Amino acid sequence: MTRTPRERMVLSAAQLVRIHGVGATGMRDVVAHAEAPRGSLQHYFPGGKDQLIGEAVAWAGDYAARRVARLAAKLTDPAPGRLFEAMAAQWRDEFTAQGFDAGCPLVATVADTAATSDGLREAVAKAFDGWQRPVAATLEELGVPASRSTSLAVLMLSTLEGAIVLARAHRSVAPLDTVVAELRPLLDGAAVKRRRRAGAGE
Repeated sequence: MTRTPRERMVLSAAQLVRIHGVGATGMRDVVAHAEAPRGSLQHYFPGGKDQLIGEAVAWAGDYAARRVARLAAKLTDPAPGRLFEAMAAQWRDEFTAQGFDAGCPLVATVADTAATSDGLREAVAKAFDGWQRPVAATLEELGVPASRSTSLAVLMLSTLEGAIVLARAHRSVAPLDTVVAELRPLLDGAAVKRRRRAGAGE
């Protein structure tokens, strides 16, 4: 797929923030990474760095939300715990193949800007909300009651993000394996409809 210079800069900003954080990601670095024309930043992002990073955060949130549906569609044995395992597996595979330099751009952005930019903090909050909603909806499809789907989606995202941070700190995928092993039974146990169907067939 051919991306416009504007799209390339948004994507490059997200990728660079994953590694360097917001503070150490310069506008010139983004232009060079995106192989965009000089002077294009002012043209496409008159609001400056905050506008660019805000759009990069929005892109990252949308990407994570779309990925939930793709992962759910590929589950051979659909269950809430399997969904979480698949979400963690993508990070496990990336760390194993590419190393531990890059983390989640949402976490990197809020860590750098929560105290200094309400606009970027709100952009991250909106991105997390946009990611959380499809997780909760998928949990309901997998048999989790609506009364618990939102809170369990929060648990899944916060646990995954914490494991990503620990994996990068220790340069080991062990934290991801640990949270999958511990959280999967809890998530599967919340699927009331699945338990009832299984019990009816016994």
